[in-house]
Amino acid sequence: MARKKRISMQDIADRLNISKNAVSLALQDKKGVSEEMRYRILSTAREMGYGEYAGQPPAGGNVLVLVPERVMSYQDNDHFRFYHDLIWGLEKSIRKRGLSAVIAPIGREMEERLQLPRQCKEISYTGIILFGIVEQAYARLVWELKTPLVMFDSYHRDLPCPAVTSANMEGAYEAVSMLLRSGHRSIGFIGPANLTTSHEERWLGYWRAMQEAGCELEMKQVLTYSAGFRQTEQEIEAYLNAADEYPSAFFCGNDRIAYLLARQLRKRGLSVPEDISVVGFDDLHYEEESGLAMTTMRVEKEQMCEAAASLLLSQKGPCREMLRMYIPPTLVARKSVLVK
Repeated sequence: MARKKRISMQDIADRLNISKNAVSLALQDKKGVSEEMRYRILSTAREMGYGEYAGQPPAGGNVLVLVPERVMSYQDNDHFRFYHDLIWGLEKSIRKRGLSAVIAPIGREMEERLQLPRQCKEISYTGIILFGIVEQAYARLVWELKTPLVMFDSYHRDLPCPAVTSANMEGAYEAVSMLLRSGHRSIGFIGPANLTTSHEERWLGYWRAMQEAGCELEMKQVLTYSAGFRQTEQEIEAYLNAADEYPSAFFCGNDRIAYLLARQLRKRGLSVPEDISVVGFDDLHYEEESGLAMTTMRVEKEQMCEAAASLLLSQKGPCREMLRMYIPPTLVARKSVLVK
């Protein structure tokens, strides 16, 4: 039987199309390579089975996954099942690497009082994955723990650290470009850009597509501010009530908003897509809206979870660089868009 080839630093360098010296610097934890390249090299070393990295995760038995309790509390709501998929996807990705994921909920009162979960004091852990949809003050509290940290799904720009999200701006650009190719020139946007970086980036992707197409941006057809996620439907209703006329299509910051918009349009005797086309983001499925096949951008949740686990475990200490990993979403064309 042929002996299995021993993996060398040159093999890793060839795989990544970089120099052997860069591989050596990363494996020895020396300066001279960026954090992003260090992550890629360490991940590739584990994947290829190089020396001490062959099948060996970094030292430590636990990874804390901090999640706002409001995300975990609505098991019958399809929107929140999206987050359940991400939470347990992270658990699976971390377990694959030989560690245990400890899911630690953050209650609203804890968030307001800046109280860390008890697990932060009671157990040892390798690092933390934080759903970035917490308030910035709370995210800073976690950031200041001086432990390896990855913000997940969203992040705060004032807190430099690694983050893994969907490629929101690029995905939004693709969705709006599809509407433009379908003959729509008057396209509205609804999404709380003031609440999360995800919606902010999707708003920027919409803006970029409209600008490049030479379409005049009608701000009266845009709703980018929200007082909070619980006010979304009331805000959409008020927005539609105040509008003199509607665009021929809407791009929405997520599918929940898209379905709420469709419901409000129905109340006004308008149909999707016959009267107004609607596109969402996330690829959620609402049982009460089973008759509406929503065109959307599917977030590749499994890839995001894998990237977050690998990025966290590649750190040998707290990383305070703005390292971003954007996972491209996939356009899913269904029947909520009318070709003009």
